[in-house]
Amino acid sequence: MFPELNNLLSTTPDKTEQGKLTLLCDAKTDGSFLVHHFLSFYLKANCKVCFVALVQSFSHYNIVGQKLGVNLTAARESGQLVFLEGLKSTVDIFFHTPEEPQPLQFLREASAGNLQTLYEFVQDTLKPMDSGETPWKYPVLLVDNLSVLLSLGLGAVAVLDFMQYCRATVCCKWKGNVVALVHDDRDAEDEENDVLLNGLSHQSHLILRAEGLATGFCKDVHGQLRILWRRPAQPTTQRDRSLTYQYKIQDKNVSFFAKGMSPAIL
Repeated sequence: MFPELNNLLSTTPDKTEQGKLTLLCDAKTDGSFLVHHFLSFYLKANCKVCFVALVQSFSHYNIVGQKLGVNLTAARESGQLVFLEGLKSTVDIFFHTPEEPQPLQFLREASAGNLQTLYEFVQDTLKPMDSGETPWKYPVLLVDNLSVLLSLGLGAVAVLDFMQYCRATVCCKWKGNVVALVHDDRDAEDEENDVLLNGLSHQSHLILRAEGLATGFCKDVHGQLRILWRRPAQPTTQRDRSLTYQYKIQDKNVSFFAKGMSPAIL
């Protein structure tokens, strides 16, 4: 995790909020560093994490995780982390005939209609033990990235339904958290992605939006991060508070600073 980002969000692994939906989005840049932050953050917070990874392999996340001080292999072996590797699951579904329904079963269906099997996987993975005894604080669902589901043939409504069920179960019922990344490419005029992004924005308690610089590439400033705190149940004038920072990604950390205040400039 990135300590400076924790400071901006006023949180630490020892002091976390529960029952929240956090939306990550990136526009004209790669926002995957936010996924790595929250993955390592919740593992260090001793939460039970279900990670639906649709973009990269387990080894990729594990290598980055080691740089951030977490061992995904050990977390998976201990049962703290349940990792759904989308790339591997896709190959198994297309080239093998599984005896039981798979989380990404919709890929084998003639018309991709819903994500019921994926929701059931999340539910079974994060469901509290009947005995009530667990070594983990609370459940967390992390998804990277929801826009991939649209590319695989699902509609925005189906993905929003899936997220609504997950939010109702993980956030409301089990008092856990949900974190999901969505790619924002408004220049592509993708109506389905816009519907998904807007729908999740209205449901989210926290939105982190990574944006590329309007002036183009810069070796000392890699982009800017807009942080929006929301309270969905409150009137608009009372619920929104936002801050904007620029950032630079380093090997094992990300540094944040106010616009125009890069150490390289000063």
